Amino acid sequence: MSTSGRSTYHHGHLRSALIAAARALLDEGGPDAVGLREAARRVGVSPTATYRHFRDKEALLAAVAAEGFREFGAALAEAGRASEPLSAMGAAYVDFALARPGMFRLMFSPLIAKGELHPELKAAADEAFAALRRGVESRAADGEGQGEGVDAAAIAAWSLVHGLSHLILDGVLPRESAQAFKQAILTPPKGAPDLGRFTAPKR
Repeated sequence: MSTSGRSTYHHGHLRSALIAAARALLDEGGPDAVGLREAARRVGVSPTATYRHFRDKEALLAAVAAEGFREFGAALAEAGRASEPLSAMGAAYVDFALARPGMFRLMFSPLIAKGELHPELKAAADEAFAALRRGVESRAADGEGQGEGVDAAAIAAWSLVHGLSHLILDGVLPRESAQAFKQAILTPPKGAPDLGRFTAPKR
């Protein structure tokens, strides 16, 4: 590697280069294929140089997952500007999962439960969920479903599209029929219940 390349990394680009290398490894072989040593080899630095930015493999994976959640949240927010925001967000959710299966599985791996250890990941995941919550909130009728009701409705909507995504990714449902499943589930016939009508049970 050239001296200029090392100088560039020294001035703050190594972290982003390692994340990019880890993403490539993730796409090739899933989370198990990602490692600090291999990421360092691909970037062209010594393994010890990675510890300036990541204490271990988990920290690197958390940074990759945080990047994924930011992109995921942006896709949901963009879909939220559609005329039927919640249905569009559901479709965007499934599309993201099918386009980036390695990233999607990493994002919703046990890492997500370690928010106290990885605040960047927690913040990105929280913002993505907030986008989904806003989509549910936009469909709340007559002032109902506020507060905890919106949270419950968002979790219900999230569970539906997350389950559909995994059924397709795991081969339980055929990938070639993904568009038909999205159409049937996310755009139900007029008068049928839709994602925007989930509400919490009355207490």
